Amino acid sequence: MAETPEIMPIGGDRRSVILFDLDGTLIDSAPDIRSAINDVLKQANLPEVTLEQTREFIGDGVTQLVQRAFTAIGIPLHAAALSLYRDRYLRAYEARLANETRPYPGVPQTLRALRWAGWRLAICTNKPIAATQGVLQQLGLDAYFEATAGGDSFPVRKPDPRHLLATLATLDVTADQAIMVGDSENDVAAARGANIPIVVMSYGYHRGSLADIDADLVLDDFDALPANLPDPAKAVA
Repeated sequence: MAETPEIMPIGGDRRSVILFDLDGTLIDSAPDIRSAINDVLKQANLPEVTLEQTREFIGDGVTQLVQRAFTAIGIPLHAAALSLYRDRYLRAYEARLANETRPYPGVPQTLRALRWAGWRLAICTNKPIAATQGVLQQLGLDAYFEATAGGDSFPVRKPDPRHLLATLATLDVTADQAIMVGDSENDVAAARGANIPIVVMSYGYHRGSLADIDADLVLDDFDALPANLPDPAKAVA
């Protein structure tokens, strides 16, 4: 476990809600995403993409994921084709949401501990809401979260801070009561825009160097999270 400073001075006593990104933060979904996009490519008689490439495609929603996959093999898509292959990808992915997808080590136990400690938990992801709810249910994680927002839940999505703020509004809380936990540049940008402290998990799907990510805290292990948070029991109602 990496030694890290506490974020308690940043969080303060009002913090009682944690917003979590999903892919690359709570779950390693890249294997199933890769299988789905490769199904689409194979149907078009095109070469497959690798797992490492797939990890770099994730984070900006399905449309960008599909466009990045096709661009990676040298065939960027125009609007009509992109819409067609996006729909094919969604059908392929929703058929295998949790074939190979697994929570990262310590995630279920840590979510349980956070709930027992009094934290309110929510998901804010750019994955479509149907796929988000499906994978959470199949992995047995859905019961930990009071609110779940996908990339199509609101008119905006990360890195727009309004995605985080709209998710918090479903819980009737504000930004000064929240902490964000993610893995990517989009999570950091959204949290910064919403003035929410941001914890980044180093093992995730970020595309740049961790040294260039402006997080309040970087953790290597998910189960290190509770020790680095303030006491939600002290939160101001």
